[in-house]
Amino acid sequence: MTTPHHDCGCDHNHPQSKYEQALSHYDLHLHDEQVAEAVRRLLDEHKAEYDTDEVKRQLIGTLELTSLKVTDSAESILALTERVNDFADAHPDLPHLATICVYPNFAQIVSQSLQADGVEVACVAGGFPSSQTFAEIKTAETALAVHDGATEIDCVMSVGAYLSGDYETLCDEIAEIKAACADRPLKVILETGALPSAMDIKRASLLAIYAGADFIKTSTGKIEPAATPEAAYVMCTAIKEYFAETGTKIGFKAAGGVSTVDDALTYYTIVREVLGESWIKEGLFRIGTSRLANLLVSDVLGEPVKPF
Repeated sequence: MTTPHHDCGCDHNHPQSKYEQALSHYDLHLHDEQVAEAVRRLLDEHKAEYDTDEVKRQLIGTLELTSLKVTDSAESILALTERVNDFADAHPDLPHLATICVYPNFAQIVSQSLQADGVEVACVAGGFPSSQTFAEIKTAETALAVHDGATEIDCVMSVGAYLSGDYETLCDEIAEIKAACADRPLKVILETGALPSAMDIKRASLLAIYAGADFIKTSTGKIEPAATPEAAYVMCTAIKEYFAETGTKIGFKAAGGVSTVDDALTYYTIVREVLGESWIKEGLFRIGTSRLANLLVSDVLGEPVKPF
């Protein structure tokens, strides 16, 4: 008698790894069409109620102001940091930004010049944006960024390892990068646009979480599609189920193409409805952006401004 085929992601020719055993606790049988319909219904029913000044103010506090350009320089990153300082001084009544997110070689510049209270120094590390380098380089880059003042690290999971079913390598690398973070929060980027299906996004979410991610993040913004509401919904569902299983809250970050206030409200609605308000109040919802910040602040202030 043959065993029926199923999509658990396991290879039954060898014993299950601890990660495959962890996955067995979750329902991975998702269908892309059903996910798309669930997202459409959720947004139709709830998004309008969050289109308020209060929510938009909350959204300012979720922003990770990001500069990840080939043209970045010490001068441009210092100027960006000073704009964040100036914004905090000029608008003490508004929430502070969540982070400034830069390449690791700029961690020291940001950490030494940042004066705005509560703003973290996030660095992409571990061979961003492709994750295609030696594991030793990934951990060294992470440790150097932390040494230079990074208070949060964003890394990209090894998508190639995931697609080949090599979960051991994928998870071991994340665990090693997490160890190099020295207790700083680690955000693991799934690069959801490179994952074939909603089922893959959920599986990758859970693998990253079990390997040590404190946040899971949609994308680098370097490939298309970047962030999508459907990917966000699946990731938040994985976070919700993990919380139910373990009691531990994992953060969610939308990044890549989140460029309008309407986009931000979409992701807010998904997080609020799937995970609840506590995720937002506890700083467990972030938006990575280089364009949205000025638009959002302009909307809240009721006049066109470009503080960043």
